[in-house]
Amino acid sequence: MSQELNTTIDDVLKVSGSSNPQSVGSILARAINAGQLPKMRAIGASAVNQAAKAAAIARGFVAPRGTDLTFIIGFDDIKGENGDTISAISFKPVIK
Repeated sequence: MSQELNTTIDDVLKVSGSSNPQSVGSILARAINAGQLPKMRAIGASAVNQAAKAAAIARGFVAPRGTDLTFIIGFDDIKGENGDTISAISFKPVIK
């Protein structure tokens, strides 16, 4: 967990279908409060569901500090283990 807290702006939080959205949202909020903007990446419907929940939770964590957190959602192409291209949904945080 401490490794994920030391993310830089280029790092990615990988979210799976079994990820705890409360934990992912907390890690994301801590990184944002530390001045970093790691994006979340999810592959599969259940992972996207968990990432969306984590985004809402992170937004709730940073709101009391006056931070308006939104996300730009898009697609990423990732190379799989066997060389195939896999589409992933990415959640890029934006502070307004």
